[in-house]
Amino acid sequence: MREVGRFNRGSGTVTDLESVYFNWEMLARSVADYVVSRQNEDGGYTFCRYTDSNAQDTYYGLAILDLLGVPFPNVKQTIKWLHEFVPDSLYSHYHVNKALKLCGQGLNKRLKAFLHSTHLDKGNLNMDVYVEVASEFETVFMTTELINMAGIAIDRQKVAKWLLTYQNRDGGFGVNGNSNLNATYHAVASLFNLGYPVKLLNKTLEYVRACEKPSGGFTVAPNIFIPYMEHTYYGVTALGLMGENIKYPKKTASFVFNCRNANGGFSRSEVGISTFEDTFYAVSILRTISRQ
Repeated sequence: MREVGRFNRGSGTVTDLESVYFNWEMLARSVADYVVSRQNEDGGYTFCRYTDSNAQDTYYGLAILDLLGVPFPNVKQTIKWLHEFVPDSLYSHYHVNKALKLCGQGLNKRLKAFLHSTHLDKGNLNMDVYVEVASEFETVFMTTELINMAGIAIDRQKVAKWLLTYQNRDGGFGVNGNSNLNATYHAVASLFNLGYPVKLLNKTLEYVRACEKPSGGFTVAPNIFIPYMEHTYYGVTALGLMGENIKYPKKTASFVFNCRNANGGFSRSEVGISTFEDTFYAVSILRTISRQ
């Protein structure tokens, strides 16, 4: 890759917006410094300095370093912290086990019992939607990924058929006939986890494309104009699962770089604090663009 333009968060713009390329090695060093500086002595991570380590940031911290090809620092202590952490929710089980996998470790010994007690019923996924969270199907996505990791057998066709009942006329997914990109991504990713041929979802592809902006990034719905980092990640990743590339890679790279802060991390938008979650989304997007 060649570096044509350089970003400048101080001015809020990127030099030469039509020709945004980036030096991956330079980016990796800067972002890795941000992540490593947030590792605590116990081996865990937190995006906010001087606060306790938590499962979500530990997973995202490791995932960012993994994407950048940077070795995990103090990894033995991190593994010890992960094994000693007691997950008590689907989210914490998800983040702990994803982190353990990145460290080359086996699953948390509590995972299978947790899944069978709360999310599985006689080998079938307890299917429900949760409209109060970021996406109606986020918990379905996490559960399908965890059962794949744990090697648990379920009726995959039944779950896929249930998910497809939430596909709306516009091709997107969402409850009450209201599509949004968050739900659409998590539905597509869940179907992919279940082995469904998501490349055949032509109407869904049209919906995701309608959320893609020529000025860069993706929005939560087609009629919205301001992109955010998580929506752009959902759009880019959904397209990848369906075997497609984004249409405006340079403009999207420009949007991502304009969300970067002086500490090396990325925020949700051009104004905001850096978080590990948004930095993971940003690095994932840029990695996809660099390969595209």
